[in-house]
Amino acid sequence: MTALHSPFARKLGAFVALSNVEFDVLERLHSRRRVFPAGRDIMHEGQANQSAYILASGWVCSYKLLPGGTRQIVDFQIPGDFLGLRSVLFRTADHNIEPVTKIEASEVLAAYLINAFSTTPRLAAAVLWAASRDEAMVVEHLVGIGRRDARGRMAHFLLELGARLKLVGLATREGYACPLSQYMLADALGLSAVHVNRVLRELREDGLVTFQQGQVTFDDFDGLVTVAEFDRHYLDHEGPLMK
Repeated sequence: MTALHSPFARKLGAFVALSNVEFDVLERLHSRRRVFPAGRDIMHEGQANQSAYILASGWVCSYKLLPGGTRQIVDFQIPGDFLGLRSVLFRTADHNIEPVTKIEASEVLAAYLINAFSTTPRLAAAVLWAASRDEAMVVEHLVGIGRRDARGRMAHFLLELGARLKLVGLATREGYACPLSQYMLADALGLSAVHVNRVLRELREDGLVTFQQGQVTFDDFDGLVTVAEFDRHYLDHEGPLMK
């Protein structure tokens, strides 16, 4: 897959209309392709001098381990997402990154990333947009864990994933493939696996959404939006701001 047709280029294209020069820089950013197996961390909290990665295929989770051994998943990354960008800028990783599935990712060295930003400021602005959008999602996740009930939390999460995947061509209004286990959903949403199972069953029985055998199907998209009180404006998918 060339940079022109990569999920990363498609995602950044939602903010800025990329030029041929910027596509050339993206091509070089994608030059160090690597493959990682599922279940083995590619980044550890506290690790220094870490590269960043652009995820080309597969799913990843970012998480923190608490002293007692419990895990809080901060977010899931999908194709087109940057992995470890803060770790490059802060020089030390502040979380762990684990592939949920086998992944293919492009390693981006810190020096080359900084050079790319200095030579193509429009590309840097697009990456800043993507990072700001990720921060907006974290805010929504905090609101979800702190104030939404379990049904609203799950509905909002599934809709947000759908919107993110649709941006890179991996979802439709009808649904999407999803490799996440109920244990992963529990660690991300602050619920027990038993509670996750019960909420998913209730949403299915209410005719809103079905999540079975790795597939999310929106049975009543508008009804699920109502349950979640989902306002997608924080995802900012309305088209390029910079021509």
